[in-house]
Amino acid sequence: MGERELIGPPLDRGFFGRPSDEVAPDLLGRVFVHGPVAVRLTEVEAYGGPGQDPASHTYRGRSPRNAVMFGEPGHLYVYFTYGMHFCANLVCMPEGIGSAVLLRAGEVIAGAEVARARRLGPADGPSAPAARRPIRDRDLARGPARLAVALGLIREHNGTDCCVPGPMRVHAGRPVDAGDVGAGPRTGVAAGAETPWRFWIGEDPTVSPYRRHVPRRRG
Repeated sequence: MGERELIGPPLDRGFFGRPSDEVAPDLLGRVFVHGPVAVRLTEVEAYGGPGQDPASHTYRGRSPRNAVMFGEPGHLYVYFTYGMHFCANLVCMPEGIGSAVLLRAGEVIAGAEVARARRLGPADGPSAPAARRPIRDRDLARGPARLAVALGLIREHNGTDCCVPGPMRVHAGRPVDAGDVGAGPRTGVAAGAETPWRFWIGEDPTVSPYRRHVPRRRG
């Protein structure tokens, strides 16, 4: 099977105009393409709207940071976390709702060398020795921050429309059978962790390890 058949046609806006907990499992096996790099999605998390989901960025309402989540479905919401990482989400539901799906992990199926170079970072500088350790193929986009780096997603991509012709699209790929989809609590969230809105392809080696939220101790 060729690369074109594996990636398939782009998904339209209607695909994303549904509740995030419906879109999320349906994203598994789909392919996110940004320029030369294509990632088959293997793990995602759904987040609901204002006043509904305490783990969502929109729980307390609209703000400059989360404004994209209240826009049209199919747009990319990129945010910076822990002072060091970008994470990428796809907006769901009609405009004004404030819901999205976090892209947690995937398999790089095209542009692996570009993705690896991004993950390794610059060849010189103070962090080079640690940054240039070999990276296994399964780890190229294993975790939300790694996925964003592999795809070259940064703050400037926040708000990108992934449903119009351009270098960034989500393609049909090969949907996953319902029996192969795992579901469980979301990882690393302080509130709403019990909601089973983390979805993954069972037994796929690129799925990231589950980690419960551990409250930080003061002093």
